[in-house]
Amino acid sequence: MRLLIVEDEPGIVGFLKEGLEEEFFAVDIASDGKTGLYLAMTNDYDLMIIDWMLPALSGIELCRQLRKSGNVSPILFLTARDTIEDVVFGLEAGANDYIKKPFEFEELLARIRVQLRDRSSSDDTLNAGSLTLNASTHQVFCNKNDITLTPKEFSLLEYLLRNKGKVCTRSRIIEHVWDIHFDSDTSVIDVYITFLRKKLEAAGCPCLIQTIRGIGYIIREPDIT
Repeated sequence: MRLLIVEDEPGIVGFLKEGLEEEFFAVDIASDGKTGLYLAMTNDYDLMIIDWMLPALSGIELCRQLRKSGNVSPILFLTARDTIEDVVFGLEAGANDYIKKPFEFEELLARIRVQLRDRSSSDDTLNAGSLTLNASTHQVFCNKNDITLTPKEFSLLEYLLRNKGKVCTRSRIIEHVWDIHFDSDTSVIDVYITFLRKKLEAAGCPCLIQTIRGIGYIIREPDIT
């Protein structure tokens, strides 16, 4: 899943980016409100983390403009403000949740997962045939065999499973699994698909990921005969 962080404090940015990438998220960064607005309007994010006080455009105004444009991605405010009036003000601007600075990463991660779970209207367990992926524990099983995946392999498989039965185009895979610095002209997607297929086949789940030539990939429920 792909997140946008709009924050101007380098220490917080580095802390969040490192922690979230370890949790298998693709993370884009903006250090001011105008850049954050541009990225949010030109990319599809599963969730945005926005600081209240930003250069060029405040987090409140950024949130308002996004909601006015029809953007419905969850927004989580980072703020040093904690009065009831401030909380209400932020939520009425369109935020889904907020967390007060300083904060513990575990709490932020829990709030992110709640928003993503609510948006997808599903729990953290994804299935296709005998394949099971748990997004919370980062475990993958096939026929009760544990499959060890790298963070990027896990993110790719999770995205395909969350869109089971739908064709995932290469551009959409890039948007949700890799960050904005990814070179879309490379064959890295095909390489990771090959890695996944080999690991799934070795665990007893062959042929789950199908190629739609010239478009992308799809996971379908296997036929039961």
